[in-house]
Amino acid sequence: MKEITVEHLVKTFQLEVLAGENQLHRKIKQSESYRPGLEFIGYFEFFPKQYVQILGRKEITYLHNLTKDERKLRIGNIVKYRPPCFIVTTGQEGLTYLLKYCSEEGIPLLRTEERTKEFLPKLDGFLTKMLAPEIAIHGVCVNVFGMGILLRGKSGIGKSETAHTLIGRGHRLIADDIVVLKKLSPQTILGTHNETNKEFLAMRSIGLLNVVRVYGRKAFQDETRIALDIELTKWDKNSLNNELELEEKFVDYMGVQVPHIQLQLQPGRDVVGLIEAAANNWYLSQQGYSAAEEFLKRIQNEANE
Repeated sequence: MKEITVEHLVKTFQLEVLAGENQLHRKIKQSESYRPGLEFIGYFEFFPKQYVQILGRKEITYLHNLTKDERKLRIGNIVKYRPPCFIVTTGQEGLTYLLKYCSEEGIPLLRTEERTKEFLPKLDGFLTKMLAPEIAIHGVCVNVFGMGILLRGKSGIGKSETAHTLIGRGHRLIADDIVVLKKLSPQTILGTHNETNKEFLAMRSIGLLNVVRVYGRKAFQDETRIALDIELTKWDKNSLNNELELEEKFVDYMGVQVPHIQLQLQPGRDVVGLIEAAANNWYLSQQGYSAAEEFLKRIQNEANE
C-alpha cells in the first residue's frame, strides 16, 4: 500500500504546524479526507480514523460553543482514535483546547488560511494522485489534441521518433521509455513520468534530448488522462485489411479498459497523421458519433430505396 507522511502535506500546502511537530513522520494511507460530525456526539460506527481530519468553520464553531467539560469529552472521543492529523481551515483561532489534546496524543495539528471549500478539493486531488495504485510500463506517453495517448511496441520500432515528430507538430511529451500509470478511479488512468525521465526524449543515433530546452515549455506536460493505447507494429500485408472495425478493442490497465488501436509501420506511411486522426476519431466517439455507423446507414438507406 502506498503512503505519504504528514510532513509531505505540510510542505506541499505550506501548512502551519500548531502541535505535534515531532510527529510529522506519521503515515497517511487513505486518499480522502474527512470532516467529523456525528463523531462529536459520540457516534463512531463508521468513523474513518485513518483519514486526514478536516475542521472547518462549522466544526470549530460547534466546539467553541461547548462547555469545557463537553468539549473535553467530544474531542477526547476523537483523538483517542489517533487519526494521522487534524487540519484547521480558514485560519481559525482560539484553538488552545485542540492544542492540548493533540499534544497529549502526539497528533499533528495543522492550519491553513484557505477556506474549506477551496482547500478540500486541492487536498483530496493531491491525496488521490499520490496514493493511487500505479504501474510502470515500457513505452511513450504523449498528449495529442488534449488527449493522452500511449505508444507501445517492440524496442526500436520507432516510438520515440514518432513522439518527436508529434512534438514538432505542436503536441506534447509526457514520458519516454518508462511511463508511470496511476489509477485515479475505476474509469480513469493518468499517465506521467518517473521524475528521472522528466522532459527527456531518447533518440537513436542522436542521444537524449531535453524537449523543453530544445522546443520550449509547450513541448512538455507533466501528466495526462489516458484516452488511447496505440501499438506500433511491423508491416504485415497478410493481416492488414479494410474492415470497418465496428467493435472496439481494449487493453486492461489495473482494471481500467483503455481503447486499443494497432498501427502497422511501413516506409512512407504517415503514422503521425494516423495518430492524429485516431485522436480526433476518439473525440468524436465520445460525442456519440461513429463514421462507420453513418456509412452503414447510408448503405442501408440506398438498399431500401
